[in-house]
Amino acid sequence: MSKKRITVLTGAGISAESGIKTFRDAGGLWEGHDVMEVASPQGWNKNRALVIDFYNQRRAQLLEVNPNAGHQALVELEEKYEVHIVTQNVDDLHERAGSSNIIHLHGELTKVRSLGNEKLVYDWRKDLLEGDLCEEGHQLRPHIVWFGEEVPMLQKAAEVVSQSDIVLVVGTSMQVYPAAGLVGVAPKSAPIIYIDPKPSLNYEMKMAENLVTVAEVATTGVRKVVNELLADN
Repeated sequence: MSKKRITVLTGAGISAESGIKTFRDAGGLWEGHDVMEVASPQGWNKNRALVIDFYNQRRAQLLEVNPNAGHQALVELEEKYEVHIVTQNVDDLHERAGSSNIIHLHGELTKVRSLGNEKLVYDWRKDLLEGDLCEEGHQLRPHIVWFGEEVPMLQKAAEVVSQSDIVLVVGTSMQVYPAAGLVGVAPKSAPIIYIDPKPSLNYEMKMAENLVTVAEVATTGVRKVVNELLADN
């Protein structure tokens, strides 16, 4: 008998409890920068040094924090379920916790890629410098999906969600499209379990026939839901 499939959609809320500063605060700033300065092709073309330094700081911060109880609890689901994680986060905390199947919608801080050949992607945990080149001689850039760029993993993520028996939504308001539309491709029979201390339903979640909300932070809410799912199966 094949295992039931759980897809987990995660956002900034699950990593915030590890000490990762969230992507945007109420003022639309990221670490004191307008997001378009550091997360757009225009920003890169305007001030490459600023963008490189910004992601070097984010990467250094990431290496100082660890997965939390929310990340770790999701790993336990693999004992009884086929689990896929679709994350909007650019950190590697799901990997470090031990989850097996992870799709990064918005790229990864611990990778860089070639400006001239996007298929050339490298693991990268040190500072990136101007003059760091790929094997074809092109400058390397952060492996991050910036505003205005395509989300290359979106179709794969949609396929995974569409085959789910259960969908968990953790630490994301699912308000930013195209990622926000993923809940809408889940089978109508699939329960949608939304874990967030301040649940805010987007259109797709309001339309879901089997929505359950758990108004808790990720570390406690995920633990509670995982315990119930493991007991049920």
